[in-house]
Amino acid sequence: MILAFHKPYGVLSQFTPNGSPHRTLAEFGLPKRVYPIGRLDADSEGLLLLSDEARWTSRLLDSSRHVCKTYHVLVERRPTEDSLSKLRTGIPLDGKPTLPAHARRLAPPPEWPPRDPPVRLRKSVEDVWIELRLHEGRNRQVRRMTAAVGHPTLRLIRTAVGDWTMESLPAGSWRELSARDSERLTLESRCPSF
Repeated sequence: MILAFHKPYGVLSQFTPNGSPHRTLAEFGLPKRVYPIGRLDADSEGLLLLSDEARWTSRLLDSSRHVCKTYHVLVERRPTEDSLSKLRTGIPLDGKPTLPAHARRLAPPPEWPPRDPPVRLRKSVEDVWIELRLHEGRNRQVRRMTAAVGHPTLRLIRTAVGDWTMESLPAGSWRELSARDSERLTLESRCPSF
Protein backbone atom coordinates (compact mmCIF):
# COMPACT_ATOMS: atom_id res chain seq x y z
CA MET A 1 0.00 0.00 0.00
CA ILE A 2 1.22 3.51 -0.80
CA LEU A 3 -0.57 6.68 0.30
CA ALA A 4 -0.39 10.27 -0.85
CA PHE A 5 -0.86 12.80 1.96
CA HIS A 6 -1.03 16.59 1.65
CA LYS A 7 1.00 17.55 4.70
CA PRO A 8 -0.05 20.89 6.17
CA TYR A 9 2.34 23.49 7.54
CA GLY A 10 3.39 22.88 11.15
CA VAL A 11 3.06 19.08 11.02
CA LEU A 12 6.00 16.73 11.63
CA SER A 13 6.65 13.91 9.14
CA GLN A 14 6.37 11.38 11.97
CA PHE A 15 3.75 9.87 14.25
CA THR A 16 5.21 10.78 17.64
CA PRO A 17 6.14 14.28 18.83
CA ASN A 18 9.35 13.28 20.65
CA GLY A 19 9.15 16.48 22.69
CA SER A 20 8.29 18.74 19.75
CA PRO A 21 5.41 21.21 20.10
CA HIS A 22 4.34 20.49 16.49
CA ARG A 23 1.40 18.36 15.42
CA THR A 24 2.14 14.85 14.09
CA LEU A 25 0.81 12.48 11.44
CA ALA A 26 -1.07 10.59 14.18
CA GLU A 27 -3.99 13.02 14.05
CA PHE A 28 -4.89 12.46 10.37
CA GLY A 29 -6.46 8.97 10.50
CA LEU A 30 -3.77 7.28 8.46
CA PRO A 31 -3.81 3.45 8.40
CA LYS A 32 -1.73 1.57 10.96
CA ARG A 33 1.77 0.39 10.06
CA VAL A 34 2.44 3.02 7.37
CA TYR A 35 5.50 5.22 7.64
CA PRO A 36 6.69 8.25 5.67
CA ILE A 37 8.92 7.75 2.64
CA GLY A 38 11.33 10.61 3.17
CA ARG A 39 10.15 13.68 4.97
CA LEU A 40 9.12 17.29 4.79
CA ASP A 41 10.17 19.64 7.58
CA ALA A 42 7.43 20.97 9.85
CA ASP A 43 7.64 24.36 8.10
CA SER A 44 7.21 22.79 4.63
CA GLU A 45 3.95 21.69 3.04
CA GLY A 46 2.77 19.39 0.32
CA LEU A 47 3.00 15.86 -0.98
CA LEU A 48 4.29 13.26 1.47
CA LEU A 49 4.15 9.60 0.46
CA LEU A 50 3.65 6.89 3.08
CA SER A 51 3.76 3.11 2.79
CA ASP A 52 3.74 -0.13 4.73
CA GLU A 53 6.26 -1.62 2.23
CA ALA A 54 9.99 -1.00 2.75
CA ARG A 55 10.76 -1.40 -0.97
CA TRP A 56 9.34 2.07 -1.70
CA THR A 57 12.00 3.81 0.39
CA SER A 58 14.89 2.69 -1.81
CA ARG A 59 12.89 3.10 -5.03
CA LEU A 60 11.93 6.69 -4.31
CA LEU A 61 14.76 8.11 -2.18
CA ASP A 62 17.96 6.75 -3.71
CA SER A 63 19.45 9.66 -5.73
CA SER A 64 20.93 7.20 -8.26
CA ARG A 65 17.37 6.37 -9.35
CA HIS A 66 16.82 10.06 -10.26
CA VAL A 67 13.24 10.26 -8.94
CA CYS A 68 12.10 13.83 -9.45
CA LYS A 69 10.65 15.87 -6.61
CA THR A 70 8.99 19.13 -7.65
CA TYR A 71 8.66 22.14 -5.35
CA HIS A 72 6.94 25.49 -5.58
CA VAL A 73 9.02 27.94 -3.58
CA LEU A 74 8.06 31.48 -2.59
CA VAL A 75 11.30 33.44 -2.31
CA GLU A 76 12.28 36.96 -1.34
CA ARG A 77 13.19 39.20 -4.26
CA ARG A 78 12.98 38.39 -7.96
CA PRO A 79 15.72 35.88 -8.90
CA THR A 80 17.92 36.93 -11.82
CA GLU A 81 18.77 34.53 -14.61
CA ASP A 82 22.23 34.23 -13.01
CA SER A 83 20.67 33.11 -9.71
CA LEU A 84 18.49 30.56 -11.50
CA SER A 85 21.51 29.32 -13.46
CA LYS A 86 23.41 28.72 -10.21
CA LEU A 87 20.47 26.70 -8.88
CA ARG A 88 20.48 24.67 -12.12
CA THR A 89 24.19 23.86 -12.14
CA GLY A 90 24.67 23.17 -8.44
CA ILE A 91 25.20 24.99 -5.16
CA PRO A 92 27.98 23.92 -2.77
CA LEU A 93 26.40 22.54 0.41
CA ASP A 94 28.60 21.00 3.10
CA GLY A 95 31.59 21.07 0.74
CA LYS A 96 29.85 19.19 -2.08
CA PRO A 97 27.80 20.71 -4.92
CA THR A 98 24.17 19.79 -5.35
CA LEU A 99 23.27 17.76 -8.42
CA PRO A 100 21.95 19.62 -11.47
CA ALA A 101 18.36 20.78 -11.01
CA HIS A 102 15.59 22.46 -12.93
CA ALA A 103 14.81 26.03 -11.80
CA ARG A 104 12.41 28.57 -13.29
CA ARG A 105 10.23 31.49 -12.27
CA LEU A 106 6.51 30.68 -12.19
CA ALA A 107 4.48 33.19 -14.16
CA PRO A 108 1.70 33.57 -13.50
CA PRO A 109 2.23 32.61 -9.87
CA PRO A 110 0.47 29.46 -8.63
CA GLU A 111 -2.79 29.94 -6.77
CA TRP A 112 -2.10 28.14 -3.49
CA PRO A 113 -4.53 28.74 -0.63
CA PRO A 114 -3.19 31.09 2.06
CA ARG A 115 -1.07 29.40 4.68
CA ASP A 116 -2.14 29.24 8.32
CA PRO A 117 -0.36 31.04 9.89
CA PRO A 118 0.19 33.49 7.04
CA VAL A 119 3.62 33.98 5.50
CA ARG A 120 5.24 37.16 6.82
CA LEU A 121 5.90 39.35 3.81
CA ARG A 122 7.68 42.68 3.71
CA LYS A 123 5.86 45.40 1.78
CA SER A 124 9.13 46.83 0.47
CA VAL A 125 10.45 43.49 -0.86
CA GLU A 126 8.95 41.66 -3.83
CA ASP A 127 8.23 37.96 -3.35
CA VAL A 128 8.31 35.58 -6.32
CA TRP A 129 7.33 31.94 -6.85
CA ILE A 130 9.88 29.64 -8.47
CA GLU A 131 9.77 25.95 -9.33
CA LEU A 132 12.63 23.63 -8.42
CA ARG A 133 12.88 20.00 -9.53
CA LEU A 134 15.51 17.89 -7.78
CA HIS A 135 16.40 14.23 -7.61
CA GLU A 136 18.36 14.32 -4.37
CA GLY A 137 17.16 15.16 -0.89
CA ARG A 138 19.73 16.65 1.43
CA ASN A 139 18.73 18.16 4.76
CA ARG A 140 16.72 21.37 4.10
CA GLN A 141 18.22 21.39 0.61
CA VAL A 142 15.75 23.70 -1.14
CA ARG A 143 15.90 26.33 1.61
CA ARG A 144 19.69 26.19 1.72
CA MET A 145 19.97 26.45 -2.08
CA THR A 146 17.72 29.51 -2.38
CA ALA A 147 19.45 31.21 0.56
CA ALA A 148 22.85 30.57 -1.04
CA VAL A 149 21.84 32.61 -4.10
CA GLY A 150 20.38 35.44 -1.99
CA HIS A 151 16.68 34.51 -2.11
CA PRO A 152 15.49 33.15 1.25
CA THR A 153 12.56 30.75 1.12
CA LEU A 154 9.32 32.13 2.55
CA ARG A 155 7.05 29.19 1.72
CA LEU A 156 7.88 25.71 0.42
CA ILE A 157 5.36 23.29 -1.10
CA ARG A 158 6.28 19.89 -2.59
CA THR A 159 3.87 19.50 -5.48
CA ALA A 160 4.98 16.19 -7.01
CA VAL A 161 7.08 13.07 -6.65
CA GLY A 162 7.80 11.76 -10.11
CA ASP A 163 4.71 12.27 -12.24
CA TRP A 164 2.36 11.91 -9.28
CA THR A 165 1.01 15.25 -8.07
CA MET A 166 -1.26 16.27 -5.23
CA GLU A 167 -3.85 17.29 -7.80
CA SER A 168 -6.80 18.59 -5.78
CA LEU A 169 -5.93 16.82 -2.51
CA PRO A 170 -6.79 19.32 0.27
CA ALA A 171 -4.29 19.99 3.05
CA GLY A 172 -4.57 17.36 5.78
CA SER A 173 -6.19 14.75 3.55
CA TRP A 174 -4.85 11.55 2.02
CA ARG A 175 -5.73 8.83 -0.44
CA GLU A 176 -4.40 5.42 -1.34
CA LEU A 177 -2.66 5.26 -4.69
CA SER A 178 -4.05 2.76 -7.14
CA ALA A 179 -1.92 -0.01 -8.62
CA ARG A 180 -1.68 2.12 -11.78
CA ASP A 181 -0.46 5.16 -9.79
CA SER A 182 2.13 2.98 -8.04
CA GLU A 183 3.33 1.69 -11.39
CA ARG A 184 3.70 5.27 -12.64
CA LEU A 185 5.83 6.09 -9.59
CA THR A 186 8.10 3.16 -10.45
CA LEU A 187 8.35 3.63 -14.21
CA GLU A 188 7.85 7.34 -14.92
CA SER A 189 9.48 9.11 -11.98
CA ARG A 190 12.93 9.88 -13.38
CA CYS A 191 13.96 13.50 -13.76
CA PRO A 192 14.76 14.51 -17.31
CA SER A 193 18.36 15.51 -17.96
CA PHE A 194 18.91 19.07 -16.81
